[in-house]
Amino acid sequence: MKAKIISVGNSAGIILPKEVLDSLKVEKGDTLYIRETTSGYEVSPYDPEFERTMELVEKVMREDRDVLRRLAQ
Repeated sequence: MKAKIISVGNSAGIILPKEVLDSLKVEKGDTLYIRETTSGYEVSPYDPEFERTMELVEKVMREDRDVLRRLAQ
């Protein structure tokens, strides 16, 4: 599948086909995250940094459940 790069003011934008938008479950105005991988670039509607942060939060919540309960009282 191809995507065309166009001018957007002083920047550049990519036109994504409707099929790609549907597959990603995104629409105009949504944010996409781009990260470099060993095989190229990955485009995703999910923020990998946020996902890592949530994994750490869940780990702390599991490990320190008793402390968190006491703080909540």
